[in-house]
Parts: sequence; C-alpha cells; structure tokens
Amino acid sequence: MRTDKLTARFQQALADAQSLAVGRDHTQIEPAHLLWALLNQDGGSTLPLLTQAGVNPDQLRNRLAQVLDRLPKLSTPTGEVPVSAELGRVLNLTDKLAQQRKDQFVSSELFVL
Repeated sequence: MRTDKLTARFQQALADAQSLAVGRDHTQIEPAHLLWALLNQDGGSTLPLLTQAGVNPDQLRNRLAQVLDRLPKLSTPTGEVPVSAELGRVLNLTDKLAQQRKDQFVSSELFVL
C-alpha cells in the first residue's frame, strides 16, 4: 500500500503504531498497535466513531492492552519493526474500500470499518 494515499492523521497513527511496537520490542507492527494509536490520537475521529457505535472505549483499551502484552518480543532489538502480514492485509482491504468509494485518500475511519 502506498502510504501517501493515507490521510495525514492516518499516517501519524501508523507512525505512532510503529513507535509503540519499537518501544515494546515487538517483532512486527500489528493491527492492535494501529488501533491503539488511533484510539489515543488527540483530536482523532476513531474514538468518537467507536463510541457512537456503542463500543466501550475503556473495555476496548483493556482488551488491546492484553493483546499487546502477549505479542512476541525481540530478545535483541534491532530497531527495525516491519508491518505484519495481517496489518498489510487489513491496510490493503482498507485501500480497496477507499477505491470502491472513489475516495482519493485512505482514512482511519475506513480502517475501523
């Protein structure tokens, strides 16, 4: 996926997800990293969108924290953390959804969908 097709906020969330994975010595950037970053983004639209859909943000954060705690860690961190196959797949599906909607950019809202 071309990251230049992502909205600026979505690009920032992806960078925050990478930073989260690096900071935790994880082996890959997973969808949970990105969702965590989106939920905690100042002024982002993900939290209001999920709240409006009836999602309890505290429960979601707790569940994501559990998922993140269980992810594999590098014994010798290299500083390089690639996007996982699962996150790549989800980002590609998000891109496809944007194309179907004839959207010029891929937004975090589409990722959540």
